[in-house]
Amino acid sequence: QVQLVESGGGLVQAGGSLRLSCAASGSIFSINAMGWYRQGPGTQRDLVAVITGGGSTNYADSVKGRFTISRDNAKNTVYLQMNSLKPEDTAVYYCNAGIAGSGYGPYMPYWGKGTLVTVSS
Repeated sequence: QVQLVESGGGLVQAGGSLRLSCAASGSIFSINAMGWYRQGPGTQRDLVAVITGGGSTNYADSVKGRFTISRDNAKNTVYLQMNSLKPEDTAVYYCNAGIAGSGYGPYMPYWGKGTLVTVSS
């Protein structure tokens, strides 16, 4: 079994910063892309940022220049540094990763349970 556990969410004032972490554990042979998604009240789950196994990154236009995604492959962990937060960033943030449980298995998508980020104005 593979688990993704997010941490670091909370309440912050507009203009503030938070750092989210997501650690993968369990039967892991390899991890390719890791990413963060978010879902606000009454909205769909949207991509925030993604980082490949080689370290290439991609961001939603709404967070470019404010958020930074990074990963520590030795710890099977992905981070999201969020600066200059805005009330519209309020959402549940979910971690996603493509994980292979063995050298012969496919990469399967796994999701964390989410961590709530609330930005007050």
